[in-house]
Amino acid sequence: MHIRRAQIKDTEAVMRLLSEVLEIHAKIRPDVFIPGTTKYSPEELAEIFADDTRPVYVAVNEEDEVLGYCFCICKKQPDSVNMVQFDSLYIDDLCVEEKVRGRHIAESLFEYVKKEARKMGCYEITLNVWEGNDARFFYDRMGMKVLKTQMEYILQEEK
Repeated sequence: MHIRRAQIKDTEAVMRLLSEVLEIHAKIRPDVFIPGTTKYSPEELAEIFADDTRPVYVAVNEEDEVLGYCFCICKKQPDSVNMVQFDSLYIDDLCVEEKVRGRHIAESLFEYVKKEARKMGCYEITLNVWEGNDARFFYDRMGMKVLKTQMEYILQEEK
């Protein structure tokens, strides 16, 4: 297995994995996510793949087939004048193809992203994980800690 920046030739495989991720989220939160859709279009992926502030890394096998990906976004943190400013690498999405899960591909992607974030001079890596997503256990194992908790109150449930 090898990890590299995503390329246009990876679009079809990444779109398939984006669909897998969306379906996981749609099962957890059908009130928020629309089944049968994806977060990005192929055209949006082309723009993202070319943007150095939004690196996408893919894990590929010996045949250069995509096994998983990690979408990242370089951010200036925090957005407040009363806090120390620093660079952060936000993991927007991380997915490993279902049929190859359990082979430490996600761990390898995460470790690779940590190295890249250090090269960029980032202070931290952050991500959001939806309640009910089993990926939470993976992030805990990788040493991630809760930074803050976002809460919601669904108004339609007031009835």
